[in-house]
Amino acid sequence: MYDIAIIGSGIVGLAHALMAARRGLRPVVIERNAAPTGASIRNFGFVTVTGQGENDTWHRALRSRDIWQEVAPMAGIDILQRGLLVTAQRPEAMTVLEAFAKHEMGRDCRLLSPEEVRAHYQGAGNALQGALYSPHDLRVESRTAIPLLVRWLAGNGVDFHFDTAALAVEGCEVITPRGRIRAESVVVCPGDDLTSLYPHIYARHAVTRTQLHMMRLASPGFDIGCPRMSDLSLVRYRGYAERPESAALIDVLRREQPEHLAAGIHLIVTQAADGSLIVGDSHHYDRAPEPFYDAAVEALILDEFRCVLGIEPPPVLERWLGTYASAGEDLMRVSPHECVRLVVVTSGTGASTAFGIAEETLNDLFDTETCHDR
Repeated sequence: MYDIAIIGSGIVGLAHALMAARRGLRPVVIERNAAPTGASIRNFGFVTVTGQGENDTWHRALRSRDIWQEVAPMAGIDILQRGLLVTAQRPEAMTVLEAFAKHEMGRDCRLLSPEEVRAHYQGAGNALQGALYSPHDLRVESRTAIPLLVRWLAGNGVDFHFDTAALAVEGCEVITPRGRIRAESVVVCPGDDLTSLYPHIYARHAVTRTQLHMMRLASPGFDIGCPRMSDLSLVRYRGYAERPESAALIDVLRREQPEHLAAGIHLIVTQAADGSLIVGDSHHYDRAPEPFYDAAVEALILDEFRCVLGIEPPPVLERWLGTYASAGEDLMRVSPHECVRLVVVTSGTGASTAFGIAEETLNDLFDTETCHDR
């Protein structure tokens, strides 16, 4: 008998396991695959605070960033990069950054002139109008961080059942091919698996799937300093896009980069310890996305890379398709049963917000207070 059973070993499931262990509870994680292979290890590992949606998502990202900083050293996870540089290629983008800097979410951020950007960072395109630097963000290598977090949690009171599919949840019992697992509470964190458990709830909340084109490029031969974003990010990330000043920018982008907008492209560039670059991404929405990597989409992403960093893209070393659940809100958290919570991040912000979300879920299940509401 466990205190809490968690279905799914992506970052959302692992975050709930961590919060349960911190409370002195006895958690078990049930994962259908032999190891985490889903959305959480396919992304940037970029814990993005700056630009997240105002209020709940931004607060969750701040809280999650703090917990990543606490946990990473204990789990042997290296924090590879800190901060974020959002460069503006158009005057309209710079206006959005100036508006953001005046908002509460822009606290401690700095606006930089083109000369200041070039003085401190290598890789800046000719159209540079300026930039916003934020100190709030950090990055881990997701393909190693998730397994390291599993190993550390397993050594700190969390049981894992891999290769064990959750066939159903009956009350507070999880039915698996290996037998029933009993717990006081159950948290279901299935990522973008929209069919195995509670499919009617996903249908009611209009949840679909998002597919991303991502790649690893060879090292450009210099340190990019911190993760980068560009004009296209300012109309995707709600913290920027919800500023009234973004309306002029979206008009310009519709005229100048319609193909990029149609493919849902915005640029994120992060750098690994060996100097290689993780570059993405695109956004295609479908319950059954095609499994094929589209070279035309890659060309659009690299076109934006060339413009923003002002260099020819280094050779592509790896290509893959990312995936996550998607809906109109950033998070879906419902209670199919009084002791069960279904928790799905529906905005691709799992690495950025999972710890804050898990803290709220545990507070809800055990009737305690949510941290950022104190």
